[in-house]
Amino acid sequence: MKILGKYSHLNGEEYLIVHHKKLYKEILDTVKAVDALKFRTKISKEKGRKEGKALWNPKALNKEFARLFNGIGWKESKRQFYVSADRKIAEILEPMDYKAQGKYLDSIGQEKLYSFNQTDFVKDKVAVEVQMGKYFSVTYDLFVKHLSFYSGGIINVGVEIVPMKSMQKNMSSGPPWFEKEVHNVFRHGRGNPPVPLLILGVAP
Repeated sequence: MKILGKYSHLNGEEYLIVHHKKLYKEILDTVKAVDALKFRTKISKEKGRKEGKALWNPKALNKEFARLFNGIGWKESKRQFYVSADRKIAEILEPMDYKAQGKYLDSIGQEKLYSFNQTDFVKDKVAVEVQMGKYFSVTYDLFVKHLSFYSGGIINVGVEIVPMKSMQKNMSSGPPWFEKEVHNVFRHGRGNPPVPLLILGVAP
C-alpha cells in the first residue's frame, strides 16, 4: 500500500523523526508491505453499489496489518483505570497508575468503577491504531484512547492509519476516510486533542 496523506498534529511526525526514527521507518515499511490487491475479496450486496462488485475487505486488511506489526514486535497494550463522574476526583485519578487510583478511592470511601482502553500496537511508547472498517472508532481513538495512553505515561505519540477517500469508495459502507478524519481534528482547534498524533491516509 502507499501513503498518500499525512497530517501531523502537535508535531506528532516531527517527534517520531527526532526521537523514534527507527520505529517510524518500521511503520512506513509495514504499510508498504501490505499487498492490498490480495484483499479485494468482499463481494458487494449493498444498496447503492453495483451487485457483485469486488470491494476491499476491511477485516482481511486489518488482519494483515496485525500479522505484519506483530511479526516485528509491536504488541497490543491495555490500560486499566477507575472512573469518576466527580471532576475533582477524576483530575486526581488521571495521572495516577492503576494501583494508586484504587488506593486513593479506598482512602476516600469512593466506589471503584473499573474501565480500560486497549490499543492495537505499542512499541517503545509509540502507539499505532489501524482502522479499516469502523468510522466511529477513529474518533474514539483520537480523542479518547490515544489521549488516555498519553496521559497515563504509556505512550508519547499516537499514529492512526486509515484509508484515503479514493480507497474508501471501493469498500463496504462504514470505513473511515483520511480527509474527513483530518477535517474532524481541524474542527476541534489546534490544541485538541492534547496529544501528539500522526494520521496516515493509505491506498493501494
